[in-house]
Amino acid sequence: MNQVTSSVNPSETPQHPLPQPERSRSPATATRSKPFPISRIVLYVVLIIGSVLMLLPFVWLIRSSLMGTSQIFVFPPEWIPSPFQWSNYPEALTSVPFGRYFMNTFIIEVCVLAGVMLTSIVSAFTFARLRWPGRNLIFSLLIGSMMLPYAVTLIPTFVMWRELGGLNTFLPLIVPAWFGGGAFNIFLMRQFMLTIPRDLDEAAYMDGGTPLTVLWRVIIPLSSPALIVIGIFTFIDVWNDFLGPIIYLSDEKHFTLALGLATFRGLNNTNWPYLMAASSTILAPIVLIFFIGQRYFIEGITLTGIKG
Repeated sequence: MNQVTSSVNPSETPQHPLPQPERSRSPATATRSKPFPISRIVLYVVLIIGSVLMLLPFVWLIRSSLMGTSQIFVFPPEWIPSPFQWSNYPEALTSVPFGRYFMNTFIIEVCVLAGVMLTSIVSAFTFARLRWPGRNLIFSLLIGSMMLPYAVTLIPTFVMWRELGGLNTFLPLIVPAWFGGGAFNIFLMRQFMLTIPRDLDEAAYMDGGTPLTVLWRVIIPLSSPALIVIGIFTFIDVWNDFLGPIIYLSDEKHFTLALGLATFRGLNNTNWPYLMAASSTILAPIVLIFFIGQRYFIEGITLTGIKG
């Protein structure tokens, strides 16, 4: 029996290429392949330029506080002091009684903050959670009062305090905070309270609670972000207030920090290094408090616009 051996040419055999598995692209590769939008680049450039412009006055303040008078206004400006005159700070703070000015400002701050916190949250609670005749009308008038500049009521208020014997005291700067706490603060607190569910109020009333119980045990604990916002705003306003103290205070022993800065300016001469050094020192607590309460500050501002 003959064995027939047949040879098959490999080139004549049909070739069926095996399917190749797809290569999965890594997230980094996918990210690199996606083009970066031009609009976002423009946005970042604008934000960077805006940030630099906002920080430029602060940088100028710090560098001027470490220079001499002749070096501050040289042109072109020198951004790095040469040499660093660190002595400007202790000399500026000891040339005038800044310790007394700080204590006066601290007393006004504590009294005003207490009055604003108490009266604004109680007033906002009545507008946001209680129903009474004329509520919307009174609230509209309150909002309308925000359009009146402070200077409009300055003269009649000054005459009133003069008749009451309150000039050259802290009373004109403290007492108004205990009568409403300011229209803006009431508006801010009311808007925040409207975001708190009313079911919590009803549950408290079902347990035998009163409106005061709801305010103290429900509203105030949940309103801490808005309270921190009001506290920061009030602290900055009182700390930087110059018009009120210069109108009502005439004795140097009652001066605040803002008035203390004005003592570095004379009719014909201004001690710029001392003024810049003292200003930098006074600015430090404001920056510190803002960074400490930054998270609550942003949260409070954001939530106040959710519900009207």
